[in-house]
Amino acid sequence: MPAYPREELEAMVEHWLAANRHAEETGDWRGLADCYTLNAHYGWNYGPRHEFMAVGRDEIRDWAIGLEMGGLDGWTYPYETVIIDDRKGQVIGLWRQIADATRDDGTHYEVAGIGGSWFGYGGNMCWAWQRDWFDYGNAAACFLEMMSDNTLSPGMTARMERALGGDQPGHYPLGGAPRPLWPDERNS
Repeated sequence: MPAYPREELEAMVEHWLAANRHAEETGDWRGLADCYTLNAHYGWNYGPRHEFMAVGRDEIRDWAIGLEMGGLDGWTYPYETVIIDDRKGQVIGLWRQIADATRDDGTHYEVAGIGGSWFGYGGNMCWAWQRDWFDYGNAAACFLEMMSDNTLSPGMTARMERALGGDQPGHYPLGGAPRPLWPDERNS
């Protein structure tokens, strides 16, 4: 991937963070799709047997942001730090996953561990690719705690029921996605 001016990458990060804040405020994450190139790819691992991959802005909007973020309205994903590599045109952001629902003691439900996104910049204020990582076990534990406390939103309950139903768009056996989990920078 070519080098980009540091100022351009910093502007892209600010643009991305502002778009995330807007999505959190409105509860509609689909607008984030405009921050990707038309042929971008976005994926993550779902444990030892499965992975997710969306290829193209439409799949990112409909699957990665629409279906996968469905039920997470009210959640925030504050970025704790962002690291920019202007030589490679890549960015790493480390974030938290915090629900709007609270426990009886007033604390917010939060996925334990560190979540993050690794981005490849594609120019013109758009990402060419994104890979996320999160602690799948801690995410499941948080959702189970919310279920047992009866604080899981109806949208998230519907999302989990859909996941139990089997085939979902963008879900592949490990190594079977249309793009590799480790982005090949020569073909990004």
